[in-house]
Amino acid sequence: MSRAELRYPPQTYYRSVALGTVFPGLGLLRTRWRALGAGLIAVTIAVLGFALVRLWRGGVLRSVLDASVRPEVLQWVGLGVLVGAVLWVGSIVLTAEQTWPRRQTAGRWARVAFAAVACLIIAAPASLAVQFLEIQTSVINESFGGVTDDNNNGLTGGTKQDPWAGTERVNTLLIGSDAGKDRVGVRTDSLMVVSTNTKTGDTLLIGIPRNLEFVPIPDDNPLSTVWPDGYNCGDECLMNGIWTLAEDRRDLFPGVESPGRQSTIDVVGAITGLEIDHSVVVNLRGFTALVDAMGGVEINVQERVCTDCSSRPGGGIKWTDGVERWIEPGVQRLDGHDALWYSRSRAGKDDFSRMRRQRCMAGALIDQADPVSLLRNYPQLAAVVKNNIDFDIPQQDLPAWVDLILRVQDGGSIRSLPFTNKVVSPGNPDYAEIRRLVEKSLDPPAKSTASPKPSATSSSTSTTGTEPSPSPSPTESPDDSEANELAATC
Repeated sequence: MSRAELRYPPQTYYRSVALGTVFPGLGLLRTRWRALGAGLIAVTIAVLGFALVRLWRGGVLRSVLDASVRPEVLQWVGLGVLVGAVLWVGSIVLTAEQTWPRRQTAGRWARVAFAAVACLIIAAPASLAVQFLEIQTSVINESFGGVTDDNNNGLTGGTKQDPWAGTERVNTLLIGSDAGKDRVGVRTDSLMVVSTNTKTGDTLLIGIPRNLEFVPIPDDNPLSTVWPDGYNCGDECLMNGIWTLAEDRRDLFPGVESPGRQSTIDVVGAITGLEIDHSVVVNLRGFTALVDAMGGVEINVQERVCTDCSSRPGGGIKWTDGVERWIEPGVQRLDGHDALWYSRSRAGKDDFSRMRRQRCMAGALIDQADPVSLLRNYPQLAAVVKNNIDFDIPQQDLPAWVDLILRVQDGGSIRSLPFTNKVVSPGNPDYAEIRRLVEKSLDPPAKSTASPKPSATSSSTSTTGTEPSPSPSPTESPDDSEANELAATC
């Protein structure tokens, strides 16, 4: 039968186009292109079967995250999505053309609109997927593309089954900076070491007081030639000044891209007694956008914290625009603005309270990083990462880091070592004692000694709007010289 002699009623047209939209090639089975339709169906089933087997063997979340940090895989997936979408849309158009009712004029534009919508249903998500894959490839290449493992400070062994087999612990320094166009240099507003047991995922968060004096400078760091006895000039020489100190003496660091970053890593390593394997620098101006892109972060607020505020020279609190704003006690979801102030605010509080809140915030972000929710705002999140977060993790190690993060989330404990004023005197710190406490806290005890998580409703903090007087941080644990589960302090 010739094409001109074929007759299809309108309902056949709509049914065939709909079937071709549900599954590529299915609508062609009732046309003379049935062989092509059968071929598309077979190829699609084979591709889906291969993907499902890979996902089943590796786990859905693990496989997706592993692929997301491999640019070469992302490029092939993007090409596959593009080719698949073109073939799928083409099969819908061919189905519509082949099943178009002959000598039928009524409802012509309705049929055209139906086919156009069917094509859009396939093309729109495919276009979005290709866009996201391109963004992710750009993030990986720009954020990690220039990072090499020349110092051999990353993975030292490992197997396909366990990439961390040759590495017992990995220590990462998180550096929060308040660098900006209106500021000179980089100020390390917050410093935290994240030490993770690569087998169990157990993680220790170690907050480094920003106002430590007499910080030790290792002999192999060029600054030691200027400061052989440590950074010692009284309360003008603090831990958070090491970065700028090194950047001002770049002549001592020939060939070093960032003397400030390297010196900060070296000094923190000397303070804690840990070898710092990697560092991540976060511009705190991008922290707000990061939290917003995550959909906010849930925090058990234990003490009333002011926002858009500063300390008055003579005591008390001053609000930027004259309007009092507080983050009240209780379990709540903070947006980026409030999360940043919760982490940084010092008005009416001490630095140890601030450090406790920063550790709580870090733990909450690690625990609540949900790939599904992040995907909703991924373009914004990707822009934040590229513009505000700097990594020194080699790109080839990223799949192993995916595995490690999942170990932390799947069962590893997250504990906090609180260097409060009961343990550390910033003006005269005992660094040997600090290193002893860190070594003691690296592995969790057989039985947790953490105190029960305090109730947000049991806080005795006033909510009348009066200014609180500066006070020590809330009790962090039964013993401030020991690491405890983060839930006991947050």
